[in-house]
Amino acid sequence: MAVGESVFPRMPVIAGVRIGVASAGIKKPGRRDLVVFELAEGASVAATFTKNAFCAAPVTVAKRHLGAGDVRYWLVNTGNANAGTGDAGLEAAEACCRGLASRVGGSAESVLPFSTGVIGEPLPVERIEAALGAAVENLAADNWEAAGHGILTTDTRPKGATRSIEIDGRRVVLNGISKGSGMICPNMATMLAFVATDAKIEPALLQRLLADATERSFNRITVDSDTSTNDACALVATGAGVAIEGEAATAAFSSALSSLMLELAQLIVRDGEGATKFVTVDVREASSQAEALEIAYSVAHSPLVKTALYASDANWGRLLMAVGKAPVEQFDVARVAIELNGVSIVEAGARAPGYSEEAGSAALAREEIEIVIRLGRGEWRERVWTSDLSHEYVSINADYRS
Repeated sequence: MAVGESVFPRMPVIAGVRIGVASAGIKKPGRRDLVVFELAEGASVAATFTKNAFCAAPVTVAKRHLGAGDVRYWLVNTGNANAGTGDAGLEAAEACCRGLASRVGGSAESVLPFSTGVIGEPLPVERIEAALGAAVENLAADNWEAAGHGILTTDTRPKGATRSIEIDGRRVVLNGISKGSGMICPNMATMLAFVATDAKIEPALLQRLLADATERSFNRITVDSDTSTNDACALVATGAGVAIEGEAATAAFSSALSSLMLELAQLIVRDGEGATKFVTVDVREASSQAEALEIAYSVAHSPLVKTALYASDANWGRLLMAVGKAPVEQFDVARVAIELNGVSIVEAGARAPGYSEEAGSAALAREEIEIVIRLGRGEWRERVWTSDLSHEYVSINADYRS
């Protein structure tokens, strides 16, 4: 189940990027579950990774390799997270990097590994190594949609976005794919996301732009409040096109990158496990950014709010509860106002005089819901995107390893 229609976009070719997809049979025989990205020599690469203390072995290895120098390849497997696997997991991730490097004539440090799937199981290195040759042979510039399918786990559909802008009279292209459906409350990125541009950008600037865009996109979504052990978002600027220099060019590129990554992030929420509603929690008039986010996530994480949204039950007392339990000092409930899809339900901390149960139920019956919370405390505004909580979410996760 997924919210709204979603058609994978036509992706233009990014000069300096080729993608190969193959089947390693990691979890299901015949499934295309191995993806290789080949990056142009001299390209700039940036990445953000999970802050989960039990970060997966590929996260540790990718960080190490990213700091070592020239990155030429991204190696992605699904079906096995290689997390909670100790030293053996680290060696397995390194072995896969060596395996790819031996086939392309590079060094293991030029490969960044990424994994997603079941936690705590040994990575089937032999199966991955056996499929690397096919993935390399499959390398092509127009394999974005195949890669979008190849990185999925419980997702119901591939997620892709593209942008084209003009800087200094020349075209700049950005493509991106992401995966994620459950275990989504990123604390730096998302389950997995891969973004490429043909622009020329210095590594330090690229890393800053990625961090900024991540904060406004992947760090503003939640499906179930759980931060994955494997979260990673990687960005490459191949250098084949326009050099991004100066404030105007940097601002234009940053805007396009943030827009693309927000679309990828919202596609994850729309495909949340068992999701039937796409929900925007919009907190306004807060005294600080931290306060706005505390309240937004308090609402977005509440199982009672999320199940009411699933049932289209206008039990607005649950919203009051979720707002009130946020750790905010000197909170004045008499200033709080709440709207559901434009229907005023709370004014001055109490039921709005004109509110009716019928109007509330009609607002919640929609597939897309906007909850606006006005605190009357300041000028800060933050938005978080989430989904409802359905019977299917429980079923999917109860049977995840079956």
